[in-house]
Amino acid sequence: MRHCIFIVTFLFLQNSKAQSITVDQNFTPQQLVEDILINSGCASVTNIVASGGNYSSGEKTYGYFNRDGSSFPFEDGIILSTGRIINAPGPNDYISDDGNGIGWNGDSDLNQALNISNSINATVLEFDFIPLGNRISFDYIFSSEEYHGTATCQYSDGFAFLLREVGTTTYQNLALIPNTNTPVKVTTVHPDIPGACNAQNEQYFDSFNGVNHPTNFNGQTKTLTAQANVIPGNQYHIKLVIADEGNYRYDSAIFLKAGSFNTNVNLGDDKTIANGNPACGSSFVLDTQLTGTHQWFLDGNEIVGETSSTLTVTQNGTYAVVVSIPGCTSAPTDEIIIEFAPDLIQSSNTIFSQCDDDTIQDGITTFDLSVILPQIITNLPSNYQLSLFENPSSTSTLSTLYQNTIPYQQTLYAKVTNIPNCYDGIVFPITIEVKTFTEDYSDVTLSNCENTIITLDAGNGFTSYLWDTNPNQTSQTISVSNSGEYHVLLENSEGCFKTKTFTIIGSEIATLEDIIINDFADNNTASIIVSGSGNYTFSLNGLDYQNTNTFDNLLPGEYTAYINDINGCGLITKSFYILDYPKFFTPNGDGYNDIWEIKNLEKRGLENSKIYILDRYGKLLKQINPLGNGWNGTFNGEALPSTDYWFVLELSNGKTIRNHFTLKR
Repeated sequence: MRHCIFIVTFLFLQNSKAQSITVDQNFTPQQLVEDILINSGCASVTNIVASGGNYSSGEKTYGYFNRDGSSFPFEDGIILSTGRIINAPGPNDYISDDGNGIGWNGDSDLNQALNISNSINATVLEFDFIPLGNRISFDYIFSSEEYHGTATCQYSDGFAFLLREVGTTTYQNLALIPNTNTPVKVTTVHPDIPGACNAQNEQYFDSFNGVNHPTNFNGQTKTLTAQANVIPGNQYHIKLVIADEGNYRYDSAIFLKAGSFNTNVNLGDDKTIANGNPACGSSFVLDTQLTGTHQWFLDGNEIVGETSSTLTVTQNGTYAVVVSIPGCTSAPTDEIIIEFAPDLIQSSNTIFSQCDDDTIQDGITTFDLSVILPQIITNLPSNYQLSLFENPSSTSTLSTLYQNTIPYQQTLYAKVTNIPNCYDGIVFPITIEVKTFTEDYSDVTLSNCENTIITLDAGNGFTSYLWDTNPNQTSQTISVSNSGEYHVLLENSEGCFKTKTFTIIGSEIATLEDIIINDFADNNTASIIVSGSGNYTFSLNGLDYQNTNTFDNLLPGEYTAYINDINGCGLITKSFYILDYPKFFTPNGDGYNDIWEIKNLEKRGLENSKIYILDRYGKLLKQINPLGNGWNGTFNGEALPSTDYWFVLELSNGKTIRNHFTLKR
């Protein structure tokens, strides 16, 4: 029981501390506009009209509100609602959505301003006024019951502050997201709604409200300012309107801050280099377009003697004006920063040279204009956009990487492109110059015997040489002994550089590894096997050389192999023998070819070989000693007839050769 008493007491204490706004329905429309919204005498107001819900009880949907000690941002002001304003004070403990079934229409001007067609329950406060200043503004807060849950993403009542000059028909809506054309609504000003929609212009949203809030609305925007430029002395009509959209449910309200409808002087936006809109030329005229007593200031100091509505400015600074207008209790004031566009000074260096870096020295090459641009103007402000063009009247800027179209030398034109008012038609000509490298820098390939010094000559006529030796050498010639690549960076009189490469191919006298002989064959061959880093040619007579190392169709006998390095690094020789058997013999006693024998076996170390002579049936007729006298064509002292005979040669190296020959008589 004590627990329950404690809870009740706590709730009572909480509610007793809650403070809410108060509303008053007894103000006339004229009092609301003249005494509450404007209250300054700085505008002449006429034709004040208000309309809203037609409740039988006489309750109004517009009136006066007061903070009454609560935390509401405005001390007091005007409230316009889509429901009875007596529902507006907190706490926020029920949904206000009245106005159903009372024939309460919407507003066609609001429909057109918000591009909708179904507004109902419209509350309107409108009047004509003649401003004394050239700018009007007032502060407001938009509150709505539709700020709840996922409904925030889908539903919103509409409102607008519609301004037009009397005699015209087109309204300008002042209730916009700052610096946009987007109307302020629940769906355009809210934080992120998890699972429903992303934040929209969240910086202008204040909060979702709990129970203890000064108003009975679920959420509201931060303080926003509606503003517009006007012409002093001209008559304008303003229509402040709010309405439900679609149905009467979930009321919304506009809170207008008392005394915030100001008619001010507007000197315009700051004219600075940083903003890209500096003042051009040597002077600039400020004009308030107001009648009254003027006080002008420069950097906080009064400019003595300047009391008219215009001021001719000739120097940089912050200018301010205070205008005393008869009948206007608050003197309009404004300030503006003026910064004059500087006279741009072109650098004395107007020629930008570059060497033709490709292999074709035709005076055409690619320039990186991003490197050249910062060097053209000596006093170019950091936010000025300087671009290059091929001719003074061109509007097509050149890309950063630009290939000249006129060989060797071409004129380009620099222009400031983001400050057109001050520099329109002003060009800064520059010359891009292409230097070439016409001297011979072709690569060279040389051969050199190992451990022999050779001189590399880069050629004369260059202004500098830089070899990639260790350490680097800077002479025209260098001496080297090792094979490989050597590079020299050449500079010509134009200041251009090219690299010349010397390739040194090492060479040396050959080393004979072997002579591979294929004999006792239809095509006797000898292949000369060598090693070494040289480039070799081969000969068997010392006169006729060939690139291949194999010789064909060799007759039996002694040969000398000549191996020559074509780079002059040396010649070696080696004798060898080609062996074969006679294909026939004629043992007729004439002293010529009377003996069949295989010669020179001993020259190859085969003197221990065995030779057998056989008839066509395989009968052994004779065994010959390689070092003996051969076979004379007899068997047991008798001459054998003319025919083919066979031999078997068992070489001492393990190889056996079988073949036949002819005996002719």
